[in-house]
Amino acid sequence: MAGVKWYELDNAAKIVPSTTRGADTRVFRISCELKEEVDGTLLQMALDQTVPDFPHFSSVLRRGLFWYYLDSSNLRAVVQQENLPACSALYKNGRRTLLYRVNYYRRRINLEMFHVLTDGTGAMSFLKAIVCHYLELAHGIEYTEAEETSGVKDRESDAFSRYYETGKKGAPREKDPARAYHLQGERDENLESHLLEGTVSTVRFLKAARDRGTTAAAFSTALFMEAILDGMSVRDRKLPIVLSVPVNLRNYFPSETARNFFGVINVAFRPEDYDGTLDSILRVVQESFQRQLEQDQVALTMQGYSKLEHNIMIKAVPLAIKNLVISMVNSRVQKGITGTVSNVGRVTLPEPFVPYVEQFSCFMAAPDVQISISSFGNRMCFGIASPFEAHPVFMRFFRKMIALGIDVEIASNDSWEDEEGSVADWIAEQMERRRQEAAEEPQAETAEGGQ
Repeated sequence: MAGVKWYELDNAAKIVPSTTRGADTRVFRISCELKEEVDGTLLQMALDQTVPDFPHFSSVLRRGLFWYYLDSSNLRAVVQQENLPACSALYKNGRRTLLYRVNYYRRRINLEMFHVLTDGTGAMSFLKAIVCHYLELAHGIEYTEAEETSGVKDRESDAFSRYYETGKKGAPREKDPARAYHLQGERDENLESHLLEGTVSTVRFLKAARDRGTTAAAFSTALFMEAILDGMSVRDRKLPIVLSVPVNLRNYFPSETARNFFGVINVAFRPEDYDGTLDSILRVVQESFQRQLEQDQVALTMQGYSKLEHNIMIKAVPLAIKNLVISMVNSRVQKGITGTVSNVGRVTLPEPFVPYVEQFSCFMAAPDVQISISSFGNRMCFGIASPFEAHPVFMRFFRKMIALGIDVEIASNDSWEDEEGSVADWIAEQMERRRQEAAEEPQAETAEGGQ
């Protein structure tokens, strides 16, 4: 029943409503691509079965005197075929609507979330549960061993409040550049997100990273920085490239919350330190990761986030003033950020469901650009969302992978050209090559069997 239960916003969610602007809807999308066409009726049934296990997702956002808060509702999410631009706004001030949507297109099931509800980890748990219920219905799979060990109370918990220690000082923030380089280009006049998805072999990408003594996250960050550098003018190279990297705090503090529980580190690279090799960037990125991701440093940083929320003076400021101040501070912070690289990580499913799923992918609306990385089996997806109509930086990013021997499959909701030709043509060429390789595989097996 609506109004029976309400939730205070977690630490990360408190700034979301105040910083939603234009193309930056603060909506993210997680998709599961099946190996078969999606049945909308079964998907609705699967969603209905899943929702009771995540009750706070059925909340609506309300304005209080001092903070926004979530109010429970009896609204029902209705599955639809995809009919809106990706990552379209979910929250509209004064409207009592759900803060997530589920839609589908051909073989894809899409879950879109307003960031006030949860982060990528929480949303992925929700989508995985929907997919498992769907495949149970579609194929009569009997699966009794629950993958999720958490209960409703765990999923609803505010982990920031749980781990906040009164009186304990947080870590001083590293001094980030006041101004960073920003990508250039023509922005969508309708303020819509443009999506670009690159899929690679997980095995090949991880091997390339390990050959350089690094992780997938650091390797991706360095590659993206080099792709940006290649397009910067001499004048632009006076500014640093600063990439924001979300950190899943569940890896540092035991929690099964399905609400927001993440921190952020900023990784900066100054173009004058580039010697023409990826290694010169990678050294800086690795050092920054290692320094900022030490357990003690992460704990102190999280403490600093939560301390601000618990400040009595800030609590007493009316919401209208908070909105204005948060918006101004966020604008200043964004001047010092080039983009975001988010590693959602490896996605797993219970074994009976694995044969029916092709891949998972993630996208997050952003003021400039966000790359979200996820892997399922041997398919690693780089989901890119930006407000720009053309994407030369990202094509350089993928071409760098190809130069390292990592083949890339490209998909996009755009049809455009970069400096090296039509992306649509490149996609067509890659698909033709895949068809030829698939046609040759049976012949290769026959030849091997005859030896």
